[in-house]
Amino acid sequence: MRAWVLVEPGPLAGQPLRSAERPMPEPGPGEVRVRVEVCGLCHTDLHTVEGELELPRLPVTPGHQVVGRVDAVGPGVPTGGSLARGTRVGVPWLYEACGRCDACRRGEENLCPSARFTGLHVDGGCAEYLVAPADFVVPIPDGFTPEEAAPLLCAGIIGYRSLRVAGLVPGERLGLYGFGASAHLALQVARHWECPVYVFSRSEEHRALARELGAVWAGPASERPPAVLDRSVLFAPVGDLIPQALAHLRPGGTLAVNAVHLDRIPAFPYSLLYGERTLRSVANATRRDAFEFLELAARIPIRPHVRVYPFEAAPAALDDLKAARIQGAGVLRVSPP
Repeated sequence: MRAWVLVEPGPLAGQPLRSAERPMPEPGPGEVRVRVEVCGLCHTDLHTVEGELELPRLPVTPGHQVVGRVDAVGPGVPTGGSLARGTRVGVPWLYEACGRCDACRRGEENLCPSARFTGLHVDGGCAEYLVAPADFVVPIPDGFTPEEAAPLLCAGIIGYRSLRVAGLVPGERLGLYGFGASAHLALQVARHWECPVYVFSRSEEHRALARELGAVWAGPASERPPAVLDRSVLFAPVGDLIPQALAHLRPGGTLAVNAVHLDRIPAFPYSLLYGERTLRSVANATRRDAFEFLELAARIPIRPHVRVYPFEAAPAALDDLKAARIQGAGVLRVSPP
């Protein structure tokens, strides 16, 4: 099968991703094999390829917003129902968790110390086939094309979790810092909850999309919004934005940092945190997040803005992602539906 393989991480200019022929994976006990139709592109893929994340294994095939069809099942997996051959499913970032540790028993499988993640610990969706635990694949709601569904599986799920971690309730004023794949989906959830949304982005094209999707204000991070914010989410992996975001929060407000990799956290005056403001990180997501968000996405309905790339263009697509040339989300077309 065709696959993109990372053998040694490094800058995109050095072409660390290599096209290769790999053996067809076989599903083991409790696993399904998925014929991949599309795979969404995420900043986490970029951090993986360029070596900004610690890599537990090499070589590895990246990609963790996978939409495809069940192609085969391993021993112990029912052959009908939601996992019948040909059924459309998604494979998200959380590949599996142990289910036994304290975190899992608390319902926080996203914090499981034994968790494994798609495209990091195991081969991901930048390939024609992959295998995944049957208990961790998720159904794709009707009404979404494969290309529309792909960014829901990480950008959407983690954006939804970020709103929950920030404590957003209907009607509160929300700030979004960085306006890529995740933020443009989170904005649609917040607008459904009748929350005024204020978007901070260095790109005028991204600010225009934010206004089109219902943001009441959009400007660069250096500008002060016209209202004090109740909650904010930082999507850009830029630590220097944290003091600016805190400065725009009301006392008692929360800033949630949604970044698997952050360049640094600068020193800042305690006065920015004082007043019972809260600074929280967002780490991965749970299956509950996935099920809740996908049901909500279908009900709203959310409409992802996507730019589709052919399979052969994966390196160029990641370069566009790095340079913020993608409006909304980038999606790799792996095989026809």
